[in-house]
Amino acid sequence: MNQLILVLYFFALTGLALYGLFGLLTVVLYLRHRHATFPTPPLPAEPPCVTVQLPIFNEPFVVERLIHTAVSLHYPPKKLQIQVIDDSTDGTTERAARWVAYYKERGVNICLLHRSQRDGFKAGALASALPQATGEFIAIFDADFQPQPDFLQQTIPHFATNPALGMVQTRWGHLNDGRFPLTAAQAIALDKHFAMEQTVRHRANLFPKFNGAGGVWRRSCLEDAGGWHTDTVCEDMCLSTRAVLRQWECLFLNEVQSPAELPTTLSAYKSQQARWSKGSSQCLLKYGRSITTTPHHTLLARFYALVSMSAYTTNLLLILLLLLQIPLLLLNFRFSSWMLLFSVAGIGQPLLFVMSQRVLYKDWLWRLRHFPTMVLIAIGLAPSNGRAILQALLSRQQAHEFVRTPKQGNHASSPLFELSFDWLIFVEAGLALYAWAGVALALRQHNYGPLFFLGSCALAYSGMVALNMREWRWHLKQEHRQETAVSPLP
Repeated sequence: MNQLILVLYFFALTGLALYGLFGLLTVVLYLRHRHATFPTPPLPAEPPCVTVQLPIFNEPFVVERLIHTAVSLHYPPKKLQIQVIDDSTDGTTERAARWVAYYKERGVNICLLHRSQRDGFKAGALASALPQATGEFIAIFDADFQPQPDFLQQTIPHFATNPALGMVQTRWGHLNDGRFPLTAAQAIALDKHFAMEQTVRHRANLFPKFNGAGGVWRRSCLEDAGGWHTDTVCEDMCLSTRAVLRQWECLFLNEVQSPAELPTTLSAYKSQQARWSKGSSQCLLKYGRSITTTPHHTLLARFYALVSMSAYTTNLLLILLLLLQIPLLLLNFRFSSWMLLFSVAGIGQPLLFVMSQRVLYKDWLWRLRHFPTMVLIAIGLAPSNGRAILQALLSRQQAHEFVRTPKQGNHASSPLFELSFDWLIFVEAGLALYAWAGVALALRQHNYGPLFFLGSCALAYSGMVALNMREWRWHLKQEHRQETAVSPLP
C-alpha cells in the first residue's frame, strides 16, 4: 500500500510538472516569434459578401445590444447579411424580432431564424442557418460579444491575400473585467490563453484553433472540413481541428480585440468551464489518433495540439494530489531537495500569466493583484471540471447538452436562470475539510513542505462552498421579490 501511495503521488506530480514544462515551452516559442507582425491589407475594391451569424438562446438581457452592434459594423451594406439564429424559449425571440423588423424596414439585410427544437444546440443552429447564408465568409459572435465597428475591415482583407487561409480568430477583450474580483480573475486567465497560447499556436503553426466567436470563416473551408458537428460541446475546437488536418491555414490577430462579457456569477463560470473541459476531452478522444498520425504537421505541432486538448486533465491530477497528502503525512514522507525539480517546472504557467499582462496592459502590475484569486478559483473548479471530463470519458456514445453561459448585460439584480442544487457542493465541502485536516496534521508534525499546497486547497474549496451558498441565497431572495411583486393582493 505504501508503494502504491508513492507511485500515485509521483504520477500526479509528474503529470502536473509536464504541464508546467508545456508552459515553459510556450514561453520559449513566444519569445522566438513575438516580433512577427501581420499588417492589415486594404479591403479589396470589390469586397466579398459576408454573413454575420448571431446564435442566441434565452438571452433577454443582451440580445438587443448584440443586434445593435452587428448592425453598426462598417461594411458595404449590399455585401453584408446578418442572421439572428434563435433557439430561445423565453421572451428573447420577441425582443429580437422587434429589432430585426426595425432594421429591416430601414434597409438592413437582416433576418431572424427561429428554431422550435434545439437540435444539435449551437452547432445545430449554425448548421441549419448556413444554407440560407449568402456570404463567402461567415463571421460569428455569441450573445455576449460587442465587436468593434471596424471588425470586418480588420479581418476580411487577410483572406484576399492568402487563398489557403480558412479562418481568422481575434483576441477576446473584456467588457466587465473590472466589475468583480471574479471577472478580473477570469480576464487574467483568458488573456494568457489568447496573448500567449493562441499567438504561439498561429506563429509557430501549432494547430491554431477557433474560439467559437469573434472570428471569421471562409465558407469553402468550413464546408471542406465537414461543417458543424453536433457530437461535442466544443463545436469550435472540433471544426478548427478538422480544418487544420485538411491543411487549411488559420490566422490569429492579437491586435484586433473583440470585447465580450465575462460571467458574473460563480455558477455561470463553473458551467462555462465544465463545458470547455468536457468539449476538449471529447475532441481529444475524437481526433487524438488523427492528430498523432497526420503526416502534414511536425512532431512539435502534434505534441502541442495533444497537450492543449488534454490540459484540463490537470484538474483530476490536482484532486489526486490533494487526496494523497494525508496518507503521505501519516507515512512521515518529507519534502526532499531534489523535488525542487518539480517546482521549477511549475514556474511555466505562472510566467505565462505575468507575460500576458505585461504584453497587453500598461497597468499590468496592478492587474496582477487578482492573480492569487485566479489561482484559488482554478483549484476550486477542479471537482466540477473533473466531473465533466469523466462524463466525456464514460459517456462517449451519448449526446451531451450544450449548457449556455448566462449573460447579465446591465441587469445585475436579475436572476440569470433557474439555479438548481448541485450535489458537488458536498464534494467541495469534503475536500475543504480534508485539506484543513491536512494543514493541522502537517503543523503537528512540523512538516512544512506540503503546507502551501494544503492551505491553498483549504482556502479554495472553503471559498467555493461559501460562494455557492451565498449565490443560492441571493437567487432565492431575488425570486421571492419577483413573486411578491406580481402576486395579487388577498
